[in-house]
Parts: sequence; structure tokens; C-alpha cells
Amino acid sequence: MILGLRHPLVVAAGLFFCGLSFACGDSGDGASRQAEVVTASPASHTEEVLAPALVLEPAFPGLPELERPMALIDVPGHDLFLIVLQEGRILAIPRDGPYDNPRTVHDQRATTVCCGTEEGLLSVALDPDFGSNGYVYAYYSPLTQLPSTRIARFETTGANETWAFAPTSQFDILQVEQPYRNHNGGTLLFGPDGMLYLGYGDGGSANDPHGHGQNLSTLLSTVIRIDVRNASYDEPYAIPTDNPFLEGDGVRPEIWAYGVRNPWRMSFDHKTGLLWAGDVGQHRLEEISVIRSGGNYGWRTMEGSRCFSPETGCDRAGLTLPVWEYGHSEELNPHMWGCSVTGGYVYRGKTVPGLYGWYLFTDFCTGRIWAIDAQTAAGGGYVEPVLLWKEGPARIVSFAEDANGELYVISLSDERIYRIAPP
Repeated sequence: MILGLRHPLVVAAGLFFCGLSFACGDSGDGASRQAEVVTASPASHTEEVLAPALVLEPAFPGLPELERPMALIDVPGHDLFLIVLQEGRILAIPRDGPYDNPRTVHDQRATTVCCGTEEGLLSVALDPDFGSNGYVYAYYSPLTQLPSTRIARFETTGANETWAFAPTSQFDILQVEQPYRNHNGGTLLFGPDGMLYLGYGDGGSANDPHGHGQNLSTLLSTVIRIDVRNASYDEPYAIPTDNPFLEGDGVRPEIWAYGVRNPWRMSFDHKTGLLWAGDVGQHRLEEISVIRSGGNYGWRTMEGSRCFSPETGCDRAGLTLPVWEYGHSEELNPHMWGCSVTGGYVYRGKTVPGLYGWYLFTDFCTGRIWAIDAQTAAGGGYVEPVLLWKEGPARIVSFAEDANGELYVISLSDERIYRIAPP
């Protein structure tokens, strides 16, 4: 079977990000899914690339049906997993079960906008010093007069069976107005440097009507990097002294990189420290990018590797192209296309040795899951993607990683969480 030659994300006009707002594929049957072993096309590559034999198995047998799960968080020192729901609730389940009675440890539904477009509780991150301070950070859409997104910190109390968010502990760190209710980005995470990162979308609608992509005076269409270690009401965050845009009139110093359209799911590779992102496209291409300090990822001058505005003859000087892209139709390749990328992780677990060092990602509409060799792709070399699942669970909204580096996928179709495992 021929594998895709490029990774694109193309969204038709009006289909801003089907990952949250639209059902782009059929729901799965909930059963364990045997991975299809696929080889690379001899015409495009001289060596066969074989996918390791894998299954997607239900991760938590007995877990009740979930309402729009967004993320799964492994809580160190408490033997718990957190399940983040878009509506504004966070559930806890014991690491080793039973899973049939998830406990609500946080409920902010009364102050969260959800779920008509792409708003809601989108991401949660544990403080690097969580073991000593118990801080948890959330990125969500607050109930305000104008659309906006907010980073907030919460304190937690208790242990294992009693562990929960402290009800009145919310401390707001950063709020950004959004001109529309889509393209909110959505991944809040700490880097190996202890700094807090967040990917913002371009503000929504379509075609970046306000020109945020190449505008360094706004946080929209950027990945930011801030220091929250000594947060106070007078200074809720500080600017790291090695951020790339510390000087210049009207330039936001929080910016780490810019020119992204709607980065839906980012992750750090724990071995290399590189930040990987799936960036949702407009009409043609879905992107996988490695986000580096000071990088300009092209939107809306370019969509992926192609000119967008203008459609031809755009100035590519200084722009960083994606490490992989795939299209919205069979134009680029009949075996690799879709409508909306969901970024994943570089696998660093132990249960599937053949997958070690490969970056996994999926398309929300088709359910297909691919992997590319992370070292080669990050170094600028050509990579041939491996198709791990031809028909995975549809509408995968997120991947997740536990403390051992093992990976999970979260499906909105059957509202289940699957574990990637050997057969």
C-alpha cells in the first residue's frame, strides 16, 4: 500500500475545526483494533517501512460513557488519572481501577462556555513542582461578555481518595480576547525548562481576516512561553529572559514562535526536548511542525508548504516549513488525506519497542493514525510515514501520555479512551 507523500490539513470554508464542532467520521465499535501492517511505496522509497503490530484496547474497562473528553492526565504520587471534560469538569479514576465510578474533583461548568463551537475546558497541566505545591493549571473559555480564553491556576488538597481541587483557589494568570469562537488552540504544557507554553489559534473565522498570523503585537496565532514560578497578583507571570522577542515596539515578549493557524495538540519529546505540534489547516493542508524559538511558521502567507496569501509568488524568506503535511483530498496521495490534524507524541514507552522514537498523529475525520521517524523529521530529512491504523476510532481529539511514556487516544465518537499496546 502506498503511503502519503505529504501531510496536509485542508478545511473547507466554514469548517473551521471539525475536531470539536463537527462529526467528520463514523463512530468506532469500541472493540480492540488490530493495526494494519503497511509498507512504504517502493516507488517513493527504496526500503520497506513496516508498522509494528499494535492494538488499540479500551484503557479503563468499566468506565462509564464520557461526555466530550478532552485530555487524560497522569497524576504523580496519587495513583490517579484525571479525565478532562470539555464542559468544565475534571474526573479522577484510580490508576489500577476500579474505573466504574469516576469521582468529580473539579467542576467549573458554571463559569465555562461550552460546547457549541471550539470553546470549553481545553487543556490541563500539572506544575513541574506539583509534588510539593499541588498546583494545576487550566486553559479554558470563561463566561465573559466577549469571547476570550484564560489560563488559571488552582490549588489541590488531599491524597488519593480525597484528592481534589480547592474550590476557592482559582488564580487567573492570563486572559486573551478572541474575535470569534473558534481557533482557540488548546494545549497548555510545561517544558523541560520549567516554563509554561500555550498554543493560540489565529482568533477564528476563516482565512485569518484580522491578519493575526504575521502580527507580533498580538498573542493570537502564536505559541507563548511564560514563567509562572513566582506568580503574584501584581505579577501573575514573568517573561523569560531568553525569549526571542524581548525588544521592539508593540511586540509581545511572551511570544516563543508565531505564524501558526490553530495548533491542536502539542507535546514535548522527553528525550530531545523538542516541541511538536499538529497545526490545523484551512483549505488544503494539515501540518506537523517542530516549534522552535523565534520560528515563523508561515500562516497566512503560507498554508503548509504552499502559498496562501497571495496564492502564488509569496515571499518564503524566513519561514519555517512543516516537517510533514497531508491534504484534504486524494490530490497529493490517495492513501493519506483527511480534514483536521490531531497532534500526538513521540513514543518513549517500553511496551512497543518497534515504535520507540516515532511521532504519532491522526486525522480527526478519517480516524487514520500515522507515525513518522522523529529524529529524521526534526533534522530536516525526508520521512516516509507509516500507517498504524487504517480505521482507528473516529474523531480522535487527543493523544495522552502516562508517566511510563505509554500512549493513549481519546475518541469523541464513542467517548472512550484507548491504550496503544502490543497485540
